[in-house]
Parts: sequence; structure tokens; C-alpha cells
Amino acid sequence: MPSLRDIRRKIASVKKTQQITRAMQMVSAAKLQRAQERLLASRPYSDKLAEVISGLALRADPQQHSLLQRHEGTNTLVVTVTTDRGLCGAFNSNVLRTVTGFIAQHPDWTSQVVVVGRKGRDFLRRRPQFQVKSQHVDVFGRQVSFGVAEELARELIEAYTTPEGAADQVLLVYNEFVSAMRQRPVLKTLLPIPLPLTAPGDVVIDYLYEPSVNGILRELLPRYLEILLFRALLETSAAEHAARMTAMAAATDNAGELIRELTLFYNKTRQAAITKEILEVVSGAEALKGT
Repeated sequence: MPSLRDIRRKIASVKKTQQITRAMQMVSAAKLQRAQERLLASRPYSDKLAEVISGLALRADPQQHSLLQRHEGTNTLVVTVTTDRGLCGAFNSNVLRTVTGFIAQHPDWTSQVVVVGRKGRDFLRRRPQFQVKSQHVDVFGRQVSFGVAEELARELIEAYTTPEGAADQVLLVYNEFVSAMRQRPVLKTLLPIPLPLTAPGDVVIDYLYEPSVNGILRELLPRYLEILLFRALLETSAAEHAARMTAMAAATDNAGELIRELTLFYNKTRQAAITKEILEVVSGAEALKGT
């Protein structure tokens, strides 16, 4: 049985841990508010740009735009977005499980990974069966930068449009921010940029474009890819803070429960020790009376 001193040390240690988890919960809550504001501000622009691209793509020839052309090969590039720090529950493992599951489902494909975030890099580094094409760490610092999305977009466009890149399709896996209590992994196609589906009989209203539909698409398609990547980074940033806030709240509650159990155990142990000492004193007194 542990001594009273050991139990007191354990209680003090758990209390210090609880203070840390509570502080991390409060910090994540403050960061979540700022990250959520940036994300919600970016969504209307991203959605409207997607609507414009979809409308233009219906009126253009996909073969004239390299980012719309479909390739016949099976060389796949998977962009995996994780965080740089842990202590956020199953946040990163959900994304990595989606990536590894997708690659396992297509053993005949040649799959490479572009990893964003230190946690994803460390995970894939320990598994040589996955081919890491490039890595981007320290992305989620004080504030997500649009320059990271531009750099990623240039890399992906080069991989998809040049013979040296040899990518026939580019996929994106990240955690989407649904609410402060819920985040879900998403796997979507980045390249070729998906075209809108039209049913037979749908009427497509045409417009006059200046300079031309193809000219506008040539300017907007790379920008659209940058916006998609930037939105994925913002979604990941907000979802990370929400997941960490939830995980630290659960850790704080668990620490409080453990403190209550240890305190009860300490009191029982102390009471048993006092009772034992009283019995020893009484036994000694009775022994002295007998003499």
C-alpha cells in the first residue's frame, strides 16, 4: 500500500496537470474564436468563386485548360493536411487513417504524399512504404498564411501539368470544421478540377465575356486552386483548436475525477493509519495494566 506521502505527491502532481490542461483549454478557446472568424469570412468568397468556375467550365473546352484535362494514368498525389502540434484527441489520426486507407484500397496505383504539418510528417517518416514527395511544417503558427497555399498550388500545378511531375490526379485530405464539438475528415479531388454535373434538358444561360471564357478561366483556375488550399488550411486551423479545446476539457474533467478518487483514498488510508495507532496505544495500555 502506498504511503500517505506518496498519495499527497500524486494528488499534487495531478493538480498541476489539471492546471495545465485548463490553461490549454482556455487558450484554444480564444484561438478558436479568431480562427473561426477567418474561416467564416473566407467561405462566401470560396463558394462564389466555385460557382463562377462551374459556370465558366460549362461554356469552355476542357481540353484547352491543363487543370481541367483528365489523365488516364493512375499516378496519384495525395495532399495530407495535419497539425504541427498534438494534444488534440483523434484529430490527426482520423486524417492519417483516411489517407492510409485510401492508399491501401488502391494497391495498383502509384501514390505519393505531399504532407502539411509536423504530425503527418512524423507519422509517414516512420513508415517507409509511403512515398513522401514533399513536406511543409510549421504552417499553423500564429496565423495561417496565404503564401503557403500559393506555394502548394504552384507545386501541385507543376506536378499535374509537366511530364516531370507525372501526377494523373491530385487529392486533398483534411479535417473540415463543422462545429466546436465536431470535425470530420474530408477527401476531395483537387486536380483535375471537377466539372459541374448537368442533367439532360438543363438550360445553360450564356453571357457575353470579355476578353473570352477561355481567357478568364486561364486566370481564375490557378487562383481557384489557391483558394481551395487556403480554405483547407483555415478549416484545419479552426478544427484543430476546437479539437484541442474539447480534448483539454475532457482531460481537465478526468483530472478532477482522479483528484477526488485520490483524496478519498488518502482519507481512508489516513483514517486506517490513525485507527491502527489508537489500537496500538490501547493495546500497550492494556498490557501495562496487566503487569
